[in-house]
Amino acid sequence: MRSTPAPPRSRAAGARPAASAADRFSPGACRAHARAGLGRPAPPGPARSRLRSALPALLTDVFIVAALVVLNSSLVELARTVPTMAQLWGEFAAGHVGGALLALTMLARRRLPFTVLLVLTLGGLVGDHAHVLVWGSASLGIAVAAYSVGRYLPLTRALIALGTGVAVNVLATTLSPAQAGDPGEPWWINQGFYLGWILAAWWVGRLVRMRAFHMEELATRAERLERARDAHTRAVLAEERGRIARELHDVVAHHVSVMTVQATAGRRVIDRSPERARQTLVEIEETGRQAMAEMRRIVDVLRTTEADAPDRGPQPGLAGLAELVQQVRDTGTRTELRVVGDPPELSPGLELTLYRIVQESLTNVLKHAGRGARAAVEVRFTPESVEVAVTDEGAPPGAEGEPAGAPRATDEPGHGLVGMRERVALYGGDLVTGPRAGGGFEVRARLPLDRRGQG
Repeated sequence: MRSTPAPPRSRAAGARPAASAADRFSPGACRAHARAGLGRPAPPGPARSRLRSALPALLTDVFIVAALVVLNSSLVELARTVPTMAQLWGEFAAGHVGGALLALTMLARRRLPFTVLLVLTLGGLVGDHAHVLVWGSASLGIAVAAYSVGRYLPLTRALIALGTGVAVNVLATTLSPAQAGDPGEPWWINQGFYLGWILAAWWVGRLVRMRAFHMEELATRAERLERARDAHTRAVLAEERGRIARELHDVVAHHVSVMTVQATAGRRVIDRSPERARQTLVEIEETGRQAMAEMRRIVDVLRTTEADAPDRGPQPGLAGLAELVQQVRDTGTRTELRVVGDPPELSPGLELTLYRIVQESLTNVLKHAGRGARAAVEVRFTPESVEVAVTDEGAPPGAEGEPAGAPRATDEPGHGLVGMRERVALYGGDLVTGPRAGGGFEVRARLPLDRRGQG
């Protein structure tokens, strides 16, 4: 049962008119939606991100402050109950306040570690002379400050701060009334205690700093490797796109050129020789089928994984040159094929390169010299290299095409010549193209027979 849509509600008197699309998506409207809590929440800004990253460090420092305050206050209360300590540290209220103030310096230990170290050392010395017990905060605070000096300062400044801190602590311990009040205790006990305390904390800070730098270096190196891998992937994809473009250009350009010449011939003879025109249409159909079959083969090769490599169709090679030349002959272009020397066993890639060079060169003959031109293909094998040459004499007089000696569009590098140069360069060969002295055009390529080319 179909439900009846509810009638539209009438707009109340005085209601604002509906906003246009531009008004609804204006910056002011977007901000209003954000304030109203509509849509997804906005990502945290830089200030919020910095606060979030600094929060763990701040909580750590607050915990250290609280621990030092509790420790110092406990020592002050303990001194109140021991007569000998009460005689030495009589200012108990000042001990609570002074210990808390020295503990608060921990909040600045990351930005001013050396200053905090000096303040704690001198604060402990002043407390000794004023009979105020603050060493609960000062002693452990000095260790934390020494750690911070090693952790947050560069090596030179950290060494200077360490030396200065040790000297001040030795002086403070020597001048301490507590040391003078107990002449039976050897002076070097307190000295050795504080010296070892500071050096150990400083060295732990250096180790943590070096580890942090090492982890940062590893992260940076991983980021560089990731960027290099992305760049390599893009380069491989670009090379693959170029290879696909060359293959498609070679296949499509050749067969379309053949079909164009055949269609032109059929148009000319359709009135006086219908049978010949019909035969030309059959040849055009066959050429189109060959083009489609070769393009399907290229697509199949691109889709095939390495595991399926043995099932791939054969690539065009030297064995297909005779058929290629015959296709050009069928268009009315007199073409000769000559092979000099005994062909060695070549790699499929090198054979494909030779085939594509001849195919592209004959395609240019069909496009620029036209029907009735004369062309020659020569493949010469030597022990060191294989040479291929494709020459033509230009368009014959009265034929459609560019006259002999006229500049061709291929004199400027296009897709075909660029593809040939890239193929030849891949095997370390040389390519020479240009007009001939007596008219026409020539393409000559020389490919060395090395390990990449043979076998």
